[in-house]
Amino acid sequence: MAAEILYTIHFYVLFLLLTVPISSSFIGNGESYRRNVSLEMNPGLNSLLTPLPPGVGLLHVRALGKNNTLHYLLCSQGAPALLLVHTSSISSKVEVDWPAFLVQNTTGSLKVTPESSVLYSNALVFTRLWEYDDVNDTADPEHLPPSSFFQPYELQNFTWGDLNKTLDPTAHTALLCGRDASESFSNGSLCLKFSAFDVEGRDQGWPSLLHNANSSQLRVGLDGVVPRSNRSRFSLELQAVGDTQPMSRVDVLRSIDDEYTPSIFKVSQWVSSPVNSTSPVLGYAQWKPVAYRRPSPVFEDATPCRHSTPVNVAQLPPSGLVLAYFGVERQTTGLNMTFSITGDPFYNTTNYLSWTVLVGLGSPPVDSFSPLVLVIMAVGLGTPMLIILLGGVCVCVRKNRPQTQVYEPIN
Repeated sequence: MAAEILYTIHFYVLFLLLTVPISSSFIGNGESYRRNVSLEMNPGLNSLLTPLPPGVGLLHVRALGKNNTLHYLLCSQGAPALLLVHTSSISSKVEVDWPAFLVQNTTGSLKVTPESSVLYSNALVFTRLWEYDDVNDTADPEHLPPSSFFQPYELQNFTWGDLNKTLDPTAHTALLCGRDASESFSNGSLCLKFSAFDVEGRDQGWPSLLHNANSSQLRVGLDGVVPRSNRSRFSLELQAVGDTQPMSRVDVLRSIDDEYTPSIFKVSQWVSSPVNSTSPVLGYAQWKPVAYRRPSPVFEDATPCRHSTPVNVAQLPPSGLVLAYFGVERQTTGLNMTFSITGDPFYNTTNYLSWTVLVGLGSPPVDSFSPLVLVIMAVGLGTPMLIILLGGVCVCVRKNRPQTQVYEPIN
């Protein structure tokens, strides 16, 4: 009887291993919302009449849906910025007054028309790179004295590369790399890899953020920069500018599944939403609180990161794109992203850091339990119950089985 129970359990486990992934694949591979994505450089520019200054470029990504359009604009004029505009029209387009746009002090020189079709717009701007000397290995720049900080790298003063040379219309990607004029960047760079998506999926490399057709991604890489001390750590300053509702709060969600980002059980979401907390999210910047110290990382190369509380900023970030589209009367919020924790190696161990953020429209994508976790849960919870059930059946069978007497009763 014990052998029969053992065979039943083995069959049950094998059945779960085969059927749960198959059923999950049917659930996950249903018809997903898809957009038609196209890329163009410097929309409407006649380079003969208006030559571009070195390092200035404007990438326009048009993501056409069934009855609406998303416009992504990545610009390297001033501090690099990514602008997201959602319109209710499938024929909306970007119009740029290039002579006025290049002056950098003219509002309204970039429009998405018809302007009446614009439903939502928000911009994420990378403004500063902070470096500090973490002498006591606290990895806590908010409580360090001012003398611990070096002069920040102002990203508006960087010399940026030609976006047109790194554009990949098939993969919907582009790479923007820049350098400071200081010796620290003589062989180093700060790069932003932009990716647009036409359908739901997941990036191959860690942190493998889940994306959908309403999102785009920026991977920030600090590579080969010479640190100004042997205990240098870095923080990245981000600012957000919104049309009506800027990204004003960060929500932190927890999970028990770390299959796609090992050892990370949280996701942070800097969201734009109305004052009423029950209202849906309008737009977001989403990330997992982890950075990596190598381009092709292994588990040991992961380093946690954390964000500061968003605060209101008195003035617009130094971005030509933001001023051209929003003008000066717009609310701005900002936060710092700090990399590494106490005890982690300092930047000079690898001279590399990468961090990834998703920027999109509506509610951020939410990870569900993966097939692997579903199998583990099913086996872990189902197998004990099956053993108890079969054990009870065996006890009942034995109690009800007729008893055979070996010896005759004595008269």
